[in-house]
Amino acid sequence: MTHVRPMTLNDVGIGMGLKHQAGWNQLESDWIRMLELPGGRGYVAECEGLPVGTVVSLCFGRVAWIAMMLVDVAYRGRGIGRELMRAALENLDQAGVESVRLDATPMGQPLYESLGFKVEVELTRFAGTLPESSSLVQSDVVSAPDRIHEIIALDRAVTHTDRGSLLTQLAQEHNDNLRVVSWAGKVTGYLMSRPGAVATQVGPCIADEVTGPQLFDDMAHRFAGAPVYLDILKDHEPATRLATSLGLRPSRQLSRMGRGRLVIEDLPQLWLSAGPEKG
Repeated sequence: MTHVRPMTLNDVGIGMGLKHQAGWNQLESDWIRMLELPGGRGYVAECEGLPVGTVVSLCFGRVAWIAMMLVDVAYRGRGIGRELMRAALENLDQAGVESVRLDATPMGQPLYESLGFKVEVELTRFAGTLPESSSLVQSDVVSAPDRIHEIIALDRAVTHTDRGSLLTQLAQEHNDNLRVVSWAGKVTGYLMSRPGAVATQVGPCIADEVTGPQLFDDMAHRFAGAPVYLDILKDHEPATRLATSLGLRPSRQLSRMGRGRLVIEDLPQLWLSAGPEKG
């Protein structure tokens, strides 16, 4: 019999063990951030007294994000993932959330479809080591953590989701990796990145058609010689072209799915996702 209970900071080790088994990129700091953010809530599934699964939900106003759905390989096929999702969704429904979203692996997609989720867009993870020879000719990209409120406003206008608490926390943790371009005193694009167990996760990146390539060039220069992950919307041809030109190759496919009210985003300005656990 499966028992689902709330996840606490004392359970981060459980999450890390399951994450390691799945080969995912998150660090302990990612788990802690998700559980400590306002609206963050996690669950642990136990079977025969053993912790065998996790899921986390993040509330951004009326939009929520499901993340870190993990089930021990030895316990898959027993409905544990469904029980975890039911617990998370019941809590979000009670909180009055209108839209629930997630990035699904091919393995998880049938479960989510059975719970009412529908595919909205497809993403491709580009992975590889950036070339050592990357050189920055001239750039208007700067580190500007003091402009976080302008960045949040831009992000909200493009995504129609208030991710302010998440972006603020990421900026505080990795302020050197918050890069901004502005024109006539107005922020026209930003890019964030953070360390991972396997590679640096680059994203989110919100930008217009001029600013996006500038931010990619800056990223290639700063992380030259380092392994990176870039999660790109499948139909975003400019971002895909730039990632390919840097020698990065598709390594994973994800389906962004939603349940409830459809969130209308300005997709051309979504150059990079924040990663499967952040949207």
